[in-house]
Amino acid sequence: MRVFPIFTLIVMVAVLAVVPMVSAQLPSAPSAVREEENKAKAAPTPALEPSQPLPAAAPEKASVPPPAATATPAAASVAPPEASITTIRSYVDEVNVIFTVTDKHGNFVKDLTQEDFRVLDDKQPPRQIVNFIRETNLPLRVGLLVDASNSIRDRFKFEQDSAIEFLNQIVRPKFDRAFVIGFDTTPEVTADFTDDAEQLSHGVRMLRPGGGTALYDAVYSACRDKLLKSGSPTGAVRKAIVLLSDGDDNQSRVTREEAIAMAQRAEVIIYTISTNSSGYKDKGDKVLERMAEATGGRAFFPFKAEDVANAFSEIQDELRSQYMIAYKPPKFVADGRYHSIEITVANRKNLTARARQGYFAPKP
Repeated sequence: MRVFPIFTLIVMVAVLAVVPMVSAQLPSAPSAVREEENKAKAAPTPALEPSQPLPAAAPEKASVPPPAATATPAAASVAPPEASITTIRSYVDEVNVIFTVTDKHGNFVKDLTQEDFRVLDDKQPPRQIVNFIRETNLPLRVGLLVDASNSIRDRFKFEQDSAIEFLNQIVRPKFDRAFVIGFDTTPEVTADFTDDAEQLSHGVRMLRPGGGTALYDAVYSACRDKLLKSGSPTGAVRKAIVLLSDGDDNQSRVTREEAIAMAQRAEVIIYTISTNSSGYKDKGDKVLERMAEATGGRAFFPFKAEDVANAFSEIQDELRSQYMIAYKPPKFVADGRYHSIEITVANRKNLTARARQGYFAPKP
C-alpha cells in the first residue's frame, strides 16, 4: 500500500524531533550523565539510528518525478570554508566572597574593618587583599524556588503570600532582579528574571502543589541556567536562592552535593525555609541545613505558619547587611580544583563570620 511509507516517515520525524528537546532539559551533572550512559547500554539497538537518512516516501504517481535538489555544487561553494580561529583565554586570579557577621545573639555586626578579618584559602593567607566593602549595596539577583510537591500542601497559601511580600520588598526597580521557579517532579520557571513586582507575584500565584520532589535538580538548574552568568552593567552582584521546601527529594537526577557544587561555582548563597510543620527536625531539614551552610546562607525552621514571614524578613535584613572581600589566592592554578575558604573575626571570639565554604578554580 502507498500509505505505509508516508505514515512511517511522519512517525519517525516526530520521534526524532522530540528526542533532542527532552535531552536538552536534563541536567548535565556527572551523575545524570552516568545515568544516561547506563540507560543507553541497557537499551536495545534501534532499527534506524537518528544519524541515518530517513527513507523517502513512495511517489503518488509513477509519472511525477521527484523534486530536484535545491543545493547545487556552485551554491555550496559560496559558503566560506571553516578557518582556524585562535582563542585567547584569560583567567582572573581573584576570589570574591560575600559574608555576614553576627554576634552570639544573632544580631548583625556592620561596623568592622578589613583589619578585623582573617582570610585563609586552602589554609593559607591570600597573596593580596584587592578590595573590601562594608554594608554592600550591590544589585541583587535572587531566585525564589518553591517546592510545589504534594508534601507541602498544608500551609502552601500562607507561604505564597509571604513569598510575594518578600519579593515586593527586596526587589528595587531598575536595580535588582528576581525569578520564580516552582518544582515538583521537574522545575518550571513561572516568572523569569525581572524587576516587575507584578510579574513576580503572578509567578508565585501560578504555583499549584502536586507530584514528587526534584529539589536538587531545581537548585542545580537555577544556578546553572539562571545565576551562573547573571551580572550587572555596573559590575559585581549578590546572587542568592531562597528555597522553600521540606528538603525531601525523591525525583532528582543530580545529587545533593552536585547541586551544592553548582551553587558554589555560580557564587550563589542559599537560604532555606523549611515547610516541615511536625515540630521537630527530620532528614529533610538536615538537607536544607547542609545546602545553606555550604554556600554561606542560613536555614530557617518556622514551625508555625506565622513564622514563615519572619524568616523572609530576616533573609531580607541579611542581604542588606553583608561584607564583601576580594583577594588573590596564594597559589593560583586554572585547574578546576576546589579550594576551601575560611573567614574569621580576629580577636573577637563572640563574633561569627558566615561565608561559603569554598570555590572552584576556572578550568583551562
